[in-house]
Amino acid sequence: MLRMTSASAIDGRPRCAWGDTPDDRYRAYHDEEWGVPVRDERHLFELLVLEGAQAGLSWSTILRKRDGYRRAFAGFDPAAVAAFGEADVARLLADAGIVRNRAKVAAAIDNARATLELRAAGGTLVDHLWSFVGGTPVVNRFSSLGEIPAETDQSRAMSRDLRTRGFRFVGPTICYALMQSAGLVNDHETGCFRWAEVQAGG
Repeated sequence: MLRMTSASAIDGRPRCAWGDTPDDRYRAYHDEEWGVPVRDERHLFELLVLEGAQAGLSWSTILRKRDGYRRAFAGFDPAAVAAFGEADVARLLADAGIVRNRAKVAAAIDNARATLELRAAGGTLVDHLWSFVGGTPVVNRFSSLGEIPAETDQSRAMSRDLRTRGFRFVGPTICYALMQSAGLVNDHETGCFRWAEVQAGG
């Protein structure tokens, strides 16, 4: 049975069920980052890479490796990552600080190159991703985890579009997770203290 939002035993603040955890790193991610609108290209590219890296793994695993990813992927500078060659791939596959999966490493590099192609065409990754929600966060009103979908029409449209542009590891579920983490949608449960704060721009 899915747990409804209730006062946390940790500090008394009501949270989304998934964010109410004794894991300080995970709880801080919920409290400070998840759902906050991101309009910075490096940060969006980081989330795109990390959401793809999570496929088949837990988000807590990715959070533990996030600093390793930032070091290994040049601070998520798309231009720097796009220039990675075979020697970089070999270096990354030997780096225990990231998920050492060849397909995911290759996808991160391809996604950096696709990001640069968006720039060359006169757009930006930021404007392009936000276009799928009309430039404004979608505010959902879910009261429990079980109501939140794994994908939506917008995430399916985003997935189809990104794939045509050469992006990889961008299935509709991954795209929706990106939309949630980057604040394109506010999917905090309505009883969570962060739902109203994110609404207010906090």
